[in-house]
Amino acid sequence: MKAFGFLSFGHYASDPRQGPDAKGMLTDALEIARGADELGVNGAYFRVHHFARQAAAPVPLLAAIAGSTKHIEVGTGVIDMRYENPLHLAEELGGLDLLSDQRIAIGISRGSPEPALRGWEAFGYTGSTDPRGADIARDKFDLFLRAIDGERLAEADPRQFGPGQRLRVEPHSPGLRQRLWWGAGTRETAVWAARQGVNLMSSTLVTEATGQTLGDLQAEQIDRYREAFAAAGHGWTPRVSVSRSVFPIVDAEDAMWLQLRRAEGSDQIGVIDGFRSTFGRSFIGEPDELIDQLREDAAVMAADTLMLTIPSQLGPEPNLRILSNFAEHVAPALGWQPNTQGPVTGYPLG
Repeated sequence: MKAFGFLSFGHYASDPRQGPDAKGMLTDALEIARGADELGVNGAYFRVHHFARQAAAPVPLLAAIAGSTKHIEVGTGVIDMRYENPLHLAEELGGLDLLSDQRIAIGISRGSPEPALRGWEAFGYTGSTDPRGADIARDKFDLFLRAIDGERLAEADPRQFGPGQRLRVEPHSPGLRQRLWWGAGTRETAVWAARQGVNLMSSTLVTEATGQTLGDLQAEQIDRYREAFAAAGHGWTPRVSVSRSVFPIVDAEDAMWLQLRRAEGSDQIGVIDGFRSTFGRSFIGEPDELIDQLREDAAVMAADTLMLTIPSQLGPEPNLRILSNFAEHVAPALGWQPNTQGPVTGYPLG
């Protein structure tokens, strides 16, 4: 592990008495990100969900964070490609990449189950023959990659440009593909992502239940990804991230509420999209205990970036305390390099 950031699900309530409303969630996210930047945290990442009281339409929030911070990278984990117009997304991310001085880490995937039944169709995207919409997500991602790479996809108006001319999506940000990640829940999808020439964002779960820990399953996924990336010959070193819930207990103030989650001390097995899946545990304890546990997590040590899932609905103060405790008492022992040391780079492919 070289770097760590926070991953926010962006939950909010319909009644402000029960937690932040939509505006409160966004302003809290901005405050957490600003504080994290000052702590040296490397990344501010946000889940994207639709038809739910959670973060969505991430680009305005990411732009606000990038414009009010100095070092922290901004990103998603993940944008659901089923709901996106590929060319419009290419325009937005091209602009965001340029405005942020390439401080972005945009995770994209087919997406997780959403509250709406085939909700992407309400956005106007029909034609999927897959009940999960995976087919249109892959097709859209292919078009999106062509757009950000600068392929001239539209026929130009000959009255303005003369005959036979074609236009690319603007603004164009060179090298944007190297700041894109695919969220993969299987080994096969990780290999596919490697062949596409994008970074790997290993999911918060793996759609396998073999009896192995989540860390061991993801470590194998990461190994296969790096082997496939090297074989594809893309000519650059990719990055890999994993996410975990980690709560350092430094004093009695932490223990008063963090101990309530001690029941979540082991990986969980469940069913998602019809697949038996392995979900990660929560790591809760004193710093020395957490350091030992995270060093034993093969995926955490194989990835260059660790995303800490945070209880964002509790507001900035407790979340910045979690990040500060991790930065001061845990991360240095795992190899952490604060954001002031420059952009994060991936581990060599071997």
